[in-house]
Amino acid sequence: MRTNKKQKSKLGKMALKALLVIIGGFIAAYGLEAVLIPNNVSDGGVTGLSIVGSQLFGIPLGILIAILNIPFIFLGYKQIGKSFAIYSVIGIASLAVSTSLMHHVQTIIHGDTLLVTVVGGIIIGFGMGLALRNGGALDGIDMLAVLLSRKLPFGTSDLILFLNTFVFIVVSTVFGLQGAILSAIAYFIASKVIHIVEVGLSGSKTFKIITNHPELMVETIRDRLGRGATFNIVHGGYSNEQFKEITCVINRLEESKMKEIISDIDVNAFVTVYEVAEVRGGNFKKNDIH
Repeated sequence: MRTNKKQKSKLGKMALKALLVIIGGFIAAYGLEAVLIPNNVSDGGVTGLSIVGSQLFGIPLGILIAILNIPFIFLGYKQIGKSFAIYSVIGIASLAVSTSLMHHVQTIIHGDTLLVTVVGGIIIGFGMGLALRNGGALDGIDMLAVLLSRKLPFGTSDLILFLNTFVFIVVSTVFGLQGAILSAIAYFIASKVIHIVEVGLSGSKTFKIITNHPELMVETIRDRLGRGATFNIVHGGYSNEQFKEITCVINRLEESKMKEIISDIDVNAFVTVYEVAEVRGGNFKKNDIH
């Protein structure tokens, strides 16, 4: 009976997260079709490349978004996990379908370049942040940046900026230099909104966990997330009891999965989370989990 209730509760949470990811894709699509694209402004990442391809070859934007994100979904599956890949498929499908449905939606802003970039960036950033907050992604370039950051001596945020520089060069071939500059400004605004909605756009996060099941927690983190962890012996200031404190550094896309693991193992665990701007050296690497 208790197990059934727990399963129903878990399924309910998963359904709610999937719904919020879908809503995130819908909101981002509205920002594209009702604000940016009609004013010759693009987005960054895979979505930006899809917009360029759609303008050049006349292929529906939704189809290109779905096709170009396939390699990145596989990357997310291998590096972050099955649930992240599933939520990302849901989010990208929502974005792709919504752009097709909204292709002829009424444009809400005309001509005012400053207003276009600000409003478009806020709407898209809110949609993408909502998806990331609930364990999915609407664009694959973040996943590529996370992978490259493990191979190269640069932070994730630096690589996202670097990769998008090439995207905006491509955008300039269709929308011109002014369009590319406005697209970069809209993307910058979107990134700041994502940071507000889904805290921690850049870099990594450190989880410090005190639980009654430290060995099981570390083993589960290793098996389900592919991350290593360390133990520190700490003493309670009031009780003077000795505990094993777990420390684990993850990238921002793994936060939702980490919280899920902690909740599954010990709902009463004491957890503190710290923002980490950059991680270098040591053994900060991830094993495949599938």
